[in-house]
Amino acid sequence: MIESSHSSWISDEPEKLPDFIIGGAMKSGTTTLHTILHKHPDIDMAHEELGFFDMDNLDQHPDFSFEDLKTGALVTQDLTKDPELFWNWYYSKFTNKQGCLKGEDSTTYLASPIAAERIAMQKKPIKLIFILRHPTQRSISNYKHLLKSGRATRNLERTLRDEPEKIIKRSQYKEQLEVYYDQIPAHLIKVVLFEDFIEDPQKIIKELCEFLNVDFQKYSEADLNVHSNKTKLPRSEFLQLKRNKILNYFGNYRYVNFLPNKPSEQKRIPFSHKLINKIHSWINPKDFHYGIKTKPETIAYLDAYFKKELEGIDTIVQKEIYSKWFQ
Repeated sequence: MIESSHSSWISDEPEKLPDFIIGGAMKSGTTTLHTILHKHPDIDMAHEELGFFDMDNLDQHPDFSFEDLKTGALVTQDLTKDPELFWNWYYSKFTNKQGCLKGEDSTTYLASPIAAERIAMQKKPIKLIFILRHPTQRSISNYKHLLKSGRATRNLERTLRDEPEKIIKRSQYKEQLEVYYDQIPAHLIKVVLFEDFIEDPQKIIKELCEFLNVDFQKYSEADLNVHSNKTKLPRSEFLQLKRNKILNYFGNYRYVNFLPNKPSEQKRIPFSHKLINKIHSWINPKDFHYGIKTKPETIAYLDAYFKKELEGIDTIVQKEIYSKWFQ
């Protein structure tokens, strides 16, 4: 028998669940893939990245908990305390267009064993799409994302030394995929490569249409010419790191009004912090043409690490992956 806390995570209305989920990997083209799939007339994607099936996991979502200023309590996203509230929140993210497949993307899922378990528990078979990028390039892109969003307070090399899990854990594809293939039938899982997607997007979208049982011919050529979520980087990495150390407060402010369980009162961002942030934005703007160079030694270090960690991934996925990344 499933324990009651676990059974709370089984939907009583499986018809309201998505038909498929893009589960990661983060910084691997998932936003572009989301945009293209949403353009198909028979597919309707939830607008936001939801993170529902692991939203109570502090490792995956440290920004999803809040201090309630009025009570002093920590407000977390614990579905078991009010399942109806959480499930209705999730269902509300899908428009339920007649005759359309429902989809969503949550890039934490690939690295989240609890998400795999909870998706596997559902009474509806949910298909999963994972797009994998060269692990070194994905990790470097992850660092740049943390930098620009205010979460990185050390440069890449020092982050790898002091907090390596921040940027490499979402590139540990082999052990992550093992969890999914152990719990979910292989015919419900589709793995594609970011590099293949960039080289021939039409071929990959055709494969995904076959996987989802929708007609590729309903796309126009313009529908496939998309590159979403381009990264704007700061002009100065040094100044951005200094700003992040001083203003290491934003964190979950961006999610406080998004999630189902909200604090009754949240601490306001101090005016001085807003002023510092505005001044910094003026002297260190972000733009698409700014770049951050990575040392060749750092790339070689990461390549050597992942070459060992990902050996055997082809056997799990039954697809040629390893040789495309490593010689």
